[in-house]
Amino acid sequence: MNRNPDLNSAVWRKSSYSDGGASNCVEIAEGFPTLTPVRDSKVPDGSVILVGRDAWAAFVGGFRKP
Repeated sequence: MNRNPDLNSAVWRKSSYSDGGASNCVEIAEGFPTLTPVRDSKVPDGSVILVGRDAWAAFVGGFRKP
């Protein structure tokens, strides 16, 4: 079983928490049922971190205001 999704057709979007500048941009690709691919927008051909969907939800949930 291949656990690495094909990211060639992934549609990336910048995090709403990025400041819009050129230095702090995290992008994620949606549409993967069990993973959230994460990358640095300044290096689109660089490494991608694959985060489990539940772990990503918990991470993002930590930034939400009560």
